[in-house]
Amino acid sequence: DIALGEVQRAFDALPELRTLRLHGDCHPGNILWTDAGPHFVDLDDALTGPAVQDLWMLLSGDRASMTRQLAGVLDGYEDFMDFDWRELRLVEPLRTLRLIHHSAWIARRWSDPAFPVAFPWFAGPAYWGQQTIQLNEQIEAMREPPLGTPAG
Repeated sequence: DIALGEVQRAFDALPELRTLRLHGDCHPGNILWTDAGPHFVDLDDALTGPAVQDLWMLLSGDRASMTRQLAGVLDGYEDFMDFDWRELRLVEPLRTLRLIHHSAWIARRWSDPAFPVAFPWFAGPAYWGQQTIQLNEQIEAMREPPLGTPAG
């Protein structure tokens, strides 16, 4: 409830948010590199949303690493399209939603016999304990300055 409240506040702070068609699950594992360049695969999560939705999942590591990576990603992005830098406020809220949606995705399909086999840890207390820790960390992260700005 607290996490979703922080997410809502972040989106409410951007009332005129521009949206566009997105991949929806744009992370390095969904980019196939060939001699011709990158090809995006796994398009079943396509959606409409802010540009940052497709950009934040390309980042990894600690805050400093992600900030450096973000500079390169946005430099390339802006070769093709203007980026609304206010959207950086949505990186942690979007990460929070992804954590919640992933668990909900598994839960909705739990009656499918393939899911307990593929995700045996889902029914265990360790998974839910870790989820609780991650959500609490996300609440704190959503209260920090946006990625790309100095923390604290």
